[in-house]
Amino acid sequence: MKEKIIKLFLRLGLAAGFLSAVADRFGLWPKEVSVWGNWDAFLAYTQILNPWFPESFIPALAIIATAAEVVFAICLIIGFKTKLFAQLSGLLLLIFALSMTFSIGIKSPLDYSVFSASAAAFALSLMKTKFLELDK
Repeated sequence: MKEKIIKLFLRLGLAAGFLSAVADRFGLWPKEVSVWGNWDAFLAYTQILNPWFPESFIPALAIIATAAEVVFAICLIIGFKTKLFAQLSGLLLLIFALSMTFSIGIKSPLDYSVFSASAAAFALSLMKTKFLELDK
């Protein structure tokens, strides 16, 4: 029973983190607690994290990252293909963490616990206990 609760906590925690970040990009969080607050600010941050990509690629990268976060969050919440979406989430978060590290330094991904979230997603992918019927 404890493992089922931990697995649910991991699924919901990762999903909430993804959805919170997406909500921030679209200005759904109050200004005083936002990191970006709007799509344009998120695009500028995406460019900072990906200086090796041409500027013309940045909108596509931002859309892909945002779509992935929404899809991964929904699948984690409903428990659909948890192992797969936990692995994909871990990989996406690791890419974010490494991009942050190489473009702005190690402090930000550590402060924002991006490496920890990536590790949590990979740990979730290894948990065998089924929580819901969809959780396969």
